[in-house]
Amino acid sequence: MTTDSEQAQWSVESLLELFEVRADGADRFTADTGIAGQDERQVVEGTQVLAQVIVAVAHRFQGKSVRSAYAVFSRAVAVGPPIELGIDVVHEGRSTATAVVGVRQNGRRCLSVTVLADVPTGDVIRHHLPRPDVAAPADANVSEMPMIGRELRVVDVLDVNSPDEVGPPELHAWLRYDIIPTRDELAKALVAYFTGHLGISTTMRAHRGIGTSQAHLTVSTAPMTIAVAFHEPVRWDGWLLYTHESTQVGAGMSYVRGTVHTEAGELLASFAQEALIRPLRTSDTVIDARSRL
Repeated sequence: MTTDSEQAQWSVESLLELFEVRADGADRFTADTGIAGQDERQVVEGTQVLAQVIVAVAHRFQGKSVRSAYAVFSRAVAVGPPIELGIDVVHEGRSTATAVVGVRQNGRRCLSVTVLADVPTGDVIRHHLPRPDVAAPADANVSEMPMIGRELRVVDVLDVNSPDEVGPPELHAWLRYDIIPTRDELAKALVAYFTGHLGISTTMRAHRGIGTSQAHLTVSTAPMTIAVAFHEPVRWDGWLLYTHESTQVGAGMSYVRGTVHTEAGELLASFAQEALIRPLRTSDTVIDARSRL
């Protein structure tokens, strides 16, 4: 998938194929990086690698369900060479299991992901945060985020990247996939994949004159951590609502928390993102914009 010239555009089908990691020895897997996007960026989405880690750990802990993952993106993963996923099992018991996954490319460690898996049980008590009462997908604004088989609609925002879109530091995004995986780990990987896409835009929305259209050109931005927790068996039909709230930005970093609800109102997952938002350093300008973190 990294060299096929016929693969000209991302599709949900090719993305799910990309999540299918390959066993490469005891507690080791390899995975492909995919292709550059339409903007020719040569940096792999961190949440794509997170999704691949989720699938790898699910294969390693057979009979258990991935419950949460916390990823730290220490170094950019480049489009091209495959990545290696090494699973360090911290504990593997009857009810829970924990692993720390080190992701390497060209011999260099790029990510560390701590993953918790468990065997779900019956309820002792139950409640969940209700789905926000926002405009329905039909009344939201179509957002251009090219991928065959995926549709994105954003509530009350016309262009999430524009420095002129000003409002509270929150974003509600409806997402629909033509293909919904039936396998638990693939469904979770697909839900996790979008958790990092709009966090920086959410933060910038509260500040006139700054937007993600300037990212990697005049402003240095990058997701640095993603934490995602899966609350229910990840099954849905139709649309998903990703809610983002930026609770703080300053000292060069932002913090965003969010939820993923089904259209019917079930809470599937919660997530949080820390991201770098800083002036572009003089030394950064010598790097091709397509390769900047």
